Amino acid sequence: MKELIVGLAGNPNVGKTTVFNQLTGMRQHVGNWPGKTVERAEGSFKHGDYEYDVVDLPGNYALSAHSMEEIVSRDFIVDDDSDVIINVVDAANLERNLYLTVQMMELGANLVLALNMNDFAKKKDHIINIDLMSELLGFPVIEINAKNKDGFDELLTTVEKASANPVDSSLKLSYGNELKQHLGELQELIEQDSNLLDVPSVWTAIKLLEKDSIVIQKVQQSSMSSKIMREVDKVAKHLSDVYDEGAEEVIANARYAFIDGLMAEAVKRPAVEKETTTDKIDKIVTNRLLAPFIFLIIMWALFQLTFTIGAPFQDMIDELFGVIAEWVGGFIANEYLASFICDGIIGGVGGVLTFLPIIILMFLFLSILEDCGYLARAAFTLDIVMHKIVGLHGKAFIPMILGFGCGVPAIMATRTMENEGDRMLAMMLVPFMSCTARLPIYAIFIAAFFAENQGNVLLAIYLLGIVVALIVAAILKRTMFKGLSTPFVMELPTYKIPSVKGVLLHTWEKVKGFLRKAGTIILACSIVLWILQNIYPWGGSDPQMSILGMIGTVIAPIFAPLGFGTWQAAVAIIAGLAAKEVVVATFGTLAGMEEDDEEGITSLIHDTFTPLSAFSFMAFTLLYTPCFAAIGAIKQETNSYKWALTMCGITLVTAYIVSFLIFNVGHLAGFG
Repeated sequence: MKELIVGLAGNPNVGKTTVFNQLTGMRQHVGNWPGKTVERAEGSFKHGDYEYDVVDLPGNYALSAHSMEEIVSRDFIVDDDSDVIINVVDAANLERNLYLTVQMMELGANLVLALNMNDFAKKKDHIINIDLMSELLGFPVIEINAKNKDGFDELLTTVEKASANPVDSSLKLSYGNELKQHLGELQELIEQDSNLLDVPSVWTAIKLLEKDSIVIQKVQQSSMSSKIMREVDKVAKHLSDVYDEGAEEVIANARYAFIDGLMAEAVKRPAVEKETTTDKIDKIVTNRLLAPFIFLIIMWALFQLTFTIGAPFQDMIDELFGVIAEWVGGFIANEYLASFICDGIIGGVGGVLTFLPIIILMFLFLSILEDCGYLARAAFTLDIVMHKIVGLHGKAFIPMILGFGCGVPAIMATRTMENEGDRMLAMMLVPFMSCTARLPIYAIFIAAFFAENQGNVLLAIYLLGIVVALIVAAILKRTMFKGLSTPFVMELPTYKIPSVKGVLLHTWEKVKGFLRKAGTIILACSIVLWILQNIYPWGGSDPQMSILGMIGTVIAPIFAPLGFGTWQAAVAIIAGLAAKEVVVATFGTLAGMEEDDEEGITSLIHDTFTPLSAFSFMAFTLLYTPCFAAIGAIKQETNSYKWALTMCGITLVTAYIVSFLIFNVGHLAGFG
């Protein structure tokens, strides 16, 4: 079979990932680009006589050198041996989408345009002449529906034809006589050095005028460097004199002029745009007064549904692991080996896997909210609050929202922020967002002490993380990270019904990570904990006299002012540094010590905590130092241990202060 390497490119929220999922299904994997922290999604499938290797490029609005995603995308187009780039665009927002298309044309990419979301364009009375648009662009334009795969066969057949007959899309660009003449002068000099011809000379000329640092560095290694750079300065000055604008603005205006001409020829639009369903909904959902309350109601409903639906399945899995442990124990004569397998492995890992239904439902509901378009509105709602209270706006809230899933990708997401101070501050705030790894901790404590108000208590914990993050951000913004934030315009995607396949794929990706962690980190920690709890240096059988118990006993007084100064709680907190799920695994392993205990972990929790100290403990685990993986992510992103250790210090101090206040104020108020 013939192999095809295809890149999927486009703006965020155009259905690019849906196209990727529809094409590749479960035959995909996610990693990082070589030498980069930007996520790389890659998948494969077969069509006819072709074996496809599809790479989902980061969603971008441009191909400048301003962010790592933009650099990764253009490096793939320029340097990687791709056969075709499928440019997925939103038919209802062509003008904005085509700006990226034009930049890929400048690169000479072998393009096929996949026109998605055509139903939204038709609702706005936009009539697109596909054939004329294709003729004006100089490459194929195919109408598709990413949701139901309409047009996919035609798209793939077109891609196969384009791979056999590649087209230099830069030849169709037209920027007006003035700019064309001066770009031509630059191109003549560039073309005299064969080392600069791995991309179209027009792209190199444009990037030099835009002061692109990467291209300038490359040209400076050329034998024609001095002549080219003198010509760049000359052309830039001339353009500034003629247009009274910098060269970058002149080029951007020329691109939009090309797009305007294309739109005028190939697209018919009403004189007055119709108000869409999305516009009508957003009048309510993004209303400055109503938005925060709508956000709270939706989150409350999410938590209520999660526990209401998940609790019966949780009990079933709990009983199943109990039966498995009893059954396995019956085959093992050796007391220590039976304890190791039943208490250490099954009790530790099983204690975490019991909460798998809660984890699955939480990821499922969050995926639905993201795919339908609401999660972006939630971020917009938080941005309004952050801007007024904290003075931090721009892209900082996007990593915070991602932090509800997992802190590691959320920390990596801060790389899109241009302002370095904002980026560092955002990294300090992400750990305060309640990642799903903490969910099993809340589940055992809420089930033990707050069974009648499970959704309300869980919502309170999540809101506590947001409120604390805002307070800490306000303090840090006025001390460590002084200065103005970089503003930006956020795009709110069109509301749409999520595809079942897309939601299930998103959910599975997250759940797979949880299961992988259960089979590695949590298993390893459970084994270590069992070993430590079964070694008694001075003999006896009192669990507190084991190595594990002694470690907890030494540390426990530190947490006494917070209401949970027991050795069991201290051990769980220390173990939770590896991964927050290990806190539950620790209690599961410790519960195995009580041979006559029928209720296991729940009984241990009741014996160790009161309702007030339980809430204080949940608050501490929410706010204290995140897992090693998150610490490592900050070190990797900043290339320094300084900021990783700074984050550890900030979160630990904050967690102690907040838990201290919760327990002591609650105690004074008469709560038990």
